[in-house]
Amino acid sequence: MIVAVHTTAASPIDVPEVFPEVVPFAMTTVRLHPRPGAPTADQSSMGGPLLWPAREPWPVCDGPEPADHLDGEPGEAEVPLVPVLQLFAEDVPELPFPAGTDVLQVLWCPFDHEPWTSPRPELRWRRRADVGARLAEQPEPDEEADVQHVPDPCVLHPERVTEYPSDDLPEAVWSQIKDTIERVERETGWEYETDLAVASGTKVGGYPGWTQEPDWPTCGCGARMAHLLTVASWEFSRGDEKRWIPLQDRPAMAGWDVAGSDDHPWRHIQNPAGLMLGDVGGIYLFVCPTCPDRPFDYRFDCS
Repeated sequence: MIVAVHTTAASPIDVPEVFPEVVPFAMTTVRLHPRPGAPTADQSSMGGPLLWPAREPWPVCDGPEPADHLDGEPGEAEVPLVPVLQLFAEDVPELPFPAGTDVLQVLWCPFDHEPWTSPRPELRWRRRADVGARLAEQPEPDEEADVQHVPDPCVLHPERVTEYPSDDLPEAVWSQIKDTIERVERETGWEYETDLAVASGTKVGGYPGWTQEPDWPTCGCGARMAHLLTVASWEFSRGDEKRWIPLQDRPAMAGWDVAGSDDHPWRHIQNPAGLMLGDVGGIYLFVCPTCPDRPFDYRFDCS
C-alpha cells in the first residue's frame, strides 16, 4: 500500500463534540493527493498508463452525435478515451470491487457531452492476474481534444479523512446546528461547510463536493447509488480555504496569489493534473454497491 506523504491537518474544531447532531452522518473519504510524476501501468495513478490487455480493444467515443463533442468536431471518426484514474485494491481497498477484481480504471472522452456539458466517463473493473499480454502502446489523445480535459500523469498518495455532509445534511439537522455554525465562525473564523465538512480534491468515497443542489442517481434496482469517487479540477478551491491544503505543502504556498504566475510551485499543488472542468467543476461517479455488476452513473457540476 502507498504510504501517505501528504497529510491533512486535524480538524481545528472537535466536530463530534461541538456538532453531535452530524456524527451519524460521518463518512471516510480517501483523498488521493495527485502530484506530477511518471507512474507506470503497475501503479495507481491519475492520467498515467493503464494496465490494459493486448487482446482488448482500446475504448473509443463514437461521436460526434447531436449531443456529443460540443466543443468542436474531432479530427477522426472515433476518438480514443483518455486515462483518468487507475486504482489498485491494495492502495484503495475502500473501493467496492466486484468479486474477482482488484483494479478500477476510469477513462473518459475529452470532449464535452450532454447532458452535463462535460467529459463522459467509463469504468473498467478488472483482475490484474488476468491481464496477460499488455497493450504495447496506448493511443494518444485526439489532437483536437481540450488539453484541460486530459489529465497530466500524476502519482497518488492516498490519505483517509473523516467527512461530514454539508449540502447532503438533512434540513432538520441544519436547523439544529445553524446557530452553532454561526457562533463557531464568529468566535474562531472556521466555517463548517468550507473547513469542517466535505474534503476538497480528487478522492474516493465520502460526499460529493456539490456546487449546485445534490443530485444523487438511482440504480435500476431502485436503490440510491453510492458516491464512488470525485475527479476535481483543483485540490482546493479558494485562497481562504485553510483546512485542505496538506501540511507538507504549506511552505510552498507561502505568499501564494490566485492571480499569480502559472510557474509558481503552488500551481502544481492546487492543480497537479492540469484539469479544468467547466468553471472549476467536478465529475462525480456513482455505483450501486449491491448489484454485482456495479452499474454506474455520473454527475457534473461547477460554479
